[in-house]
Amino acid sequence: MSKIVLVTGTSSGLGVAIAVQAALAGHVVYATMRNMDKRGTLDAAAQAAGVSLRVLPLDVQDTASVDAAVATVIAERGRIDVLVNNAGMGYARSLEQAEEADIQRILDINYMGVARCTKAIMPHMRKARGGHVINISSVGGLVGQPFNEVYCGAKFAVEGLTESMASYITPAFGIHFTAVEPGGIASEFANTVLEQISQTGGMLADEYLPILQKYVAGAQDRQDSGAYQTADDVAAVVMQVMAVEAPPVRTRTSDWSETFCKLKTDLDPDGRKQQALVTEQILG
Repeated sequence: MSKIVLVTGTSSGLGVAIAVQAALAGHVVYATMRNMDKRGTLDAAAQAAGVSLRVLPLDVQDTASVDAAVATVIAERGRIDVLVNNAGMGYARSLEQAEEADIQRILDINYMGVARCTKAIMPHMRKARGGHVINISSVGGLVGQPFNEVYCGAKFAVEGLTESMASYITPAFGIHFTAVEPGGIASEFANTVLEQISQTGGMLADEYLPILQKYVAGAQDRQDSGAYQTADDVAAVVMQVMAVEAPPVRTRTSDWSETFCKLKTDLDPDGRKQQALVTEQILG
């Protein structure tokens, strides 16, 4: 069955892969991005795949922008079956070194952006008594990691939002919530981290420096060992989650991710047991 799918953050990487794969699966896809001048990568990928996408501006940091995009989809299609909250950004710096403006930005994009978009579509999904919100989280939403405390804090918040909404909205209204938890997307990860660090003040010559150097070297080692997936690989997991009738509350996207989170997920890999327990004990 064809679904109406709204995807955020589709100017590059995983967002492009999700939008194109969803269109290839026969869904009607609304691909959104903050800066429409950056749609070239998306347009090229859609053309190469032979699919058409409806591209809209949507800035997850701007409530009016979010509401306008949702209103457009509803006006044109009458419903939104799936929201994929993909827009986000990484950040690698110790909390002590981080500028407060950077902390606010990471939280605003990675958590508040998810909250804004989800809030905007909820009345429509509730009216339809169905729908699916897929939040692109991270293994960093389950396991805290060095120099990622700001980023992980935001992703932990996304996990809490996902779990909480699933505990009562799913049984009451048939709207499902899933956190998808990749371990990382294949790229020149160490170089990306170094570029981001450079843009936020560079490597500071303080007591954190030798630990940070180990972190950057370790990121490169993990990439060389195949720990990271391609955007298409992660998007394929999103498609699987989108296709099932009773989707999981959470899912990892690779064997590496499963192993990395094993101590926290072994008893309840897909989150359904915890969801049922919370619903029973708090709502009876």
